[in-house]
Amino acid sequence: MSWGRGSGSSTARSGSGPGESLTTPWLYAAHGTGLDEVAGRFHAWLRSRPHHPDRPRPVTLNNWEATYFDHDLDRLTDLVDRGARVGAERFVLDDGWFGGRRDDTSSLGDWVVSPDVWPDGLDPLIEHVHAAGMEFGLWVEPEMVSLDSDLARAHPEWIFSAGGRRGLESRQQHVLDLGHAGAYAHVRDQLRALLDRYDIAYLKWDHNRYLNDAGHTPGGEPGVREHTLAVYRLMDELLAAHPGLEIESCSAGGGRVDLGILERAVRVWASDCIDPLERQQIQRGTMLLLPPELVGTHIASGRSHTTGRRHDLDFRAGTALWGHLGIEWDLATCTEAELAELEAWVAFHRAHRELLHTGRVVNGDHHDEATWVHGTVAQDRSTALFQVAALARPATTGPHRVRLPGLDADARYRVTLERPGQDPLRAGPGVVPWAVDGVVLPGRVLAEVGLPMQPLDPEHGQIWRAVSV
Repeated sequence: MSWGRGSGSSTARSGSGPGESLTTPWLYAAHGTGLDEVAGRFHAWLRSRPHHPDRPRPVTLNNWEATYFDHDLDRLTDLVDRGARVGAERFVLDDGWFGGRRDDTSSLGDWVVSPDVWPDGLDPLIEHVHAAGMEFGLWVEPEMVSLDSDLARAHPEWIFSAGGRRGLESRQQHVLDLGHAGAYAHVRDQLRALLDRYDIAYLKWDHNRYLNDAGHTPGGEPGVREHTLAVYRLMDELLAAHPGLEIESCSAGGGRVDLGILERAVRVWASDCIDPLERQQIQRGTMLLLPPELVGTHIASGRSHTTGRRHDLDFRAGTALWGHLGIEWDLATCTEAELAELEAWVAFHRAHRELLHTGRVVNGDHHDEATWVHGTVAQDRSTALFQVAALARPATTGPHRVRLPGLDADARYRVTLERPGQDPLRAGPGVVPWAVDGVVLPGRVLAEVGLPMQPLDPEHGQIWRAVSV
């Protein structure tokens, strides 16, 4: 369900008493033969909206998993330089830039640049980002409040509560009830002051806990709807005041991925987990509703921040390739070889970004559940990219055949194995012949018979490219 842009703008609390009425959100539905067709209908509709992003989605470098709360200017400018080298186009400064926020225990609600960490403001960093040819973005969490904050000490009555008691604390934070006019004005004015003062192209708008115990004080009336409409109204105000500003809906990763927020946000964060093995399933599910250009997909560090697994760069980058690409990795720890390989992957994404962000998403059936096949096919079916991913050990010995869905059955395609940042594949034991120099076959053969896949170790992938000839 979705509250559309501009709907529900009144701050009056409605629908809760005798004789009052409530207008529900719109409900959208689609039907088709198979999930790919259903997803394609949603994708086509979302892409047809007048505010759908119409410029290339900038490759985003986020500092969170590189520095966490350690906001040292020299360290961050070095990260910016390394990001620019590998092809990043936007830098996002994450949590820790405001108030006394040196860890996750304080300062949510005090959206003022910390003079202790940033004595000269954010200008030195922003100027460095711009000099490197990148846009600047900033992390915010406007709907949250820490009890250890100037805001909570001044206005405890603006915090959601229920039954006359303070609501349950989660992640050492509470939810600020934007249904209060004063709370709304406080957040709006602080955010507008930041956007007026600094050249900020992008807000990563987070919401890192459940909205529960949502009683509007002092009476305890249900407050979720009014709060949600206030969030929409706040975003609308900021976007109207700053044309060109973009907003990402983060929400702890996947907590607010809906059609209402997508009337304002042009990117969602599908999950805080960017372990590529987990992301294979996360991204497949998210893209049943959303086209890839709206889904943030980041290249993780070698050891996953959330799961502890280790993966080679080709699997991490090959998994992140398919959405709105980003990097969340301490590039200062990279070897020269890793930076060169990462640069090649970013260049590959940018070279194929138009296809990835305008094409039809397809998923292939495979007899072995350990092997997943998905891809993006151009609307005119002239070209396509596919990933073949080994999520586990195969149940049987190979080589297995992989069928490529979505191509023109009557056209002929040259299929090649793409290896960004890696040495070309050479013929030898265990190498399937077509993978070395490519092969030309009709689309019907590729869809119904397929091609033998190059053997893969678990948690590795291949990128196949098909071009009509």
